[in-house]
Amino acid sequence: MKLPVSITAVASFSPLGDSPAMVWKNYLSDYTFITQKQIGGKIVPVAVLPLQLQEEVNALRLSGDKYKNLDNSVLYAILASRRAAKTAGWAAGDSFGINIGSSRGATGLFEEYHSAFIKSGTTAVQASPYTTLGNISSWVAQDLKNDGPEISHSITCSTALHALLNGVAWLQAGMADKFLVGGSEAPLTPFTLAQMKAMKIYSGLTDDEYPCRAYDFNKQKNTMVLGEGAAMACLEAGYKENAAAYIEGIGYATETLQHSVSISADAECLQKSMAMALKGVDLQTVDAVVMHAPGTIQGDISEFKAIQRIFGNNLPLLTTNKWKTGHTFGASGLLSLEMAILMITHNTFIQVPFATRQKQRKPLNRILINAVGFGGNAVSVLISK
Repeated sequence: MKLPVSITAVASFSPLGDSPAMVWKNYLSDYTFITQKQIGGKIVPVAVLPLQLQEEVNALRLSGDKYKNLDNSVLYAILASRRAAKTAGWAAGDSFGINIGSSRGATGLFEEYHSAFIKSGTTAVQASPYTTLGNISSWVAQDLKNDGPEISHSITCSTALHALLNGVAWLQAGMADKFLVGGSEAPLTPFTLAQMKAMKIYSGLTDDEYPCRAYDFNKQKNTMVLGEGAAMACLEAGYKENAAAYIEGIGYATETLQHSVSISADAECLQKSMAMALKGVDLQTVDAVVMHAPGTIQGDISEFKAIQRIFGNNLPLLTTNKWKTGHTFGASGLLSLEMAILMITHNTFIQVPFATRQKQRKPLNRILINAVGFGGNAVSVLISK
């Protein structure tokens, strides 16, 4: 890192809530927000937004004609971005960039438009602009009225942390002083769930207290569960007094895949991304790692092996949030970042309730966050107080 980067705000809109106090309260409980819901005629475990947040989405949709036909992924992003910008003290007309990504984009709308096309052979005039991935950043920019670049991308499940990487790059290059980065996902649709089930990675634990067994290294079946939501972070160049945390290191890597949806046995991509993020850092000063840990057998074990390769026998505390929130695809990395910041802020480590309890022996000052997705695209980010 040539120049320090401050995280002056982080905001989310997820099954855990939409305020730091609410999100932290929900992290402190052993309760999972994964429930059984009927989607596409089938009962499946998913993590949905609470009723209060669903009402906020509906209120935004009804607040003007321009919002009524937008996909939920766009509306989630707008609501989370408003909270982040307000917390950071950014206002309309301020100069800041926007980079918000999504793994799937407007999944719900796309399925609706395509279904109508199959039946009639025609489609709605707005089908194309309302389903492009760039639609999310564009609408957030329209809503916040920023003076700066707006960027979108999709890099599967590491999308949100890739947005953070890009924001850091702009700040380090001196091309911007502030950047809003994050991810948004609304994947709870019949076709998306069918895709995950076809790959045999979706959880079939309909009666288990914890349908997603992320960080359970003894599970015999894949237990990935999908969740929905958005998360954003405000980045500013330099050390800022109002920073929630500072970015000390960033790392990224892509490995050669043997299969389109799996990574190597010891997650070579994550080894490389963690090593890059930790370059020059005393590993004993890293207090915890928020793992990607999607709840699949291969995904969880390979990441654990990668962490062992990097840290050896002196492992930091290890945790994940997908047993609680489900896997939110492109938004997941920023939700993990939020979890890390909250743990540092409250100096409290969040345990995985069905895993062996780990003892926090020292203050949480440095935490590493991992994300990786289909395609072997890994990102690691080191933050500190």
